[in-house]
Order: sequence, then C-alpha cells, then structure tokens
Amino acid sequence: MNADEEDYVNRQQGTVCNGCGANLRSIALALALCRHFGHAGTLDDLLRRPPDEDVLEINEAGSLHPRLARLPGHRFASFPEYDMQALPFDDGCFGLVVHSDTLEHVPDPRRALRETWRVLVAGGATAFTVPVIVGRLSRSRAGLPPSYHGAPGTDAADLLVHHEFGSDIWALVLESGFSRCELIPFGYPAGIAILASK
Repeated sequence: MNADEEDYVNRQQGTVCNGCGANLRSIALALALCRHFGHAGTLDDLLRRPPDEDVLEINEAGSLHPRLARLPGHRFASFPEYDMQALPFDDGCFGLVVHSDTLEHVPDPRRALRETWRVLVAGGATAFTVPVIVGRLSRSRAGLPPSYHGAPGTDAADLLVHHEFGSDIWALVLESGFSRCELIPFGYPAGIAILASK
C-alpha cells in the first residue's frame, strides 16, 4: 500500500463525526441505507419512524449497530459465529442485509455474496462496506504473508484478511447474482458503501 492509500484507509477508520461518533465508512453506509429506503435525510431521522422491513445485520455495523437494532424486523448474526458462506436462514426472508468491513475476512466472498442474495426477498438489497483501494483491482491474499485488521500485533483468525478489494468490487457483486450495484461515496475515496439490489 502506498502512502496515499494508507492515508485514506486510516481516514476511513479514524475520522469521526463529532455529533454522532460515526467514522467515514459508517457514514457512507448510513447514506446507502437511506438511499435503499428512499429517504433524503439522516439515518436517525429515518429511524424516528422505522421502516417495516426484516433486516439482517451480519457483524456489528460499527456505530450503526445500536441504530439498526431499533428496527422492528432487525436480526443480528455475529461473525464468525455465523458463516457468511452458509447462512442458516431460509430463502427470501429478509428485505435488507447489512454488513460492514466483514467480507474481506471471508475465505470466499463471492459465495458469501451469493448467500446474501439467497436470503433476500425479490427486490431486496444489501448495503455494505469493505476497505477499497481504488487504484488497483481486487486480489486474493492466498500465498501472501498474513495480514490482519485491528491493532498492531493482532492475529485473531476472524481478523485475517483473505481478500483486498479494489475498484472492481462492483463486478464481484454483479457476478454474485445482484441485478444492480451502486457505489455510495462519503469523503471519497475514504468512505465508500455498496448498495446492491436483487
């Protein structure tokens, strides 16, 4: 990673809103959620009258987790206890699936996205973030030295990075069965969320 890439990845994680405490990736994800629900305001405004939709949150979506938990149809699935590659839910049971900076830790992200697609109702959507290095293509880390997200010295298995995503993240989403993929930026290139429809 060059110095510019390292700078914006650090901004994605470390720059926070003084008002709500969200970092840039969470703000981008909140924008994607509002876009999904056709809401022009903030996520907090939207949640004052929560939409009636079954929502699966895989792993805690950062500072959005307590907000999402207020949705009447919210279901939480902690990663890695729940395997994104084999979700234990019936076909077509959620209107929205949300995850944040989790997919890079899954051995087969295409399979995980296909599982996400499977559990969505027709017309449902997924909104998620992954660290995106915009100046390169996605790559598997197979055969490379291990890389972990988290504090220096972290080597927890669930924080091992299996894939590094690049500017072609949209292709992976569409190849996984989604009919539409939109990139939602906030503080580009540091904050990018993906909103994809079934």
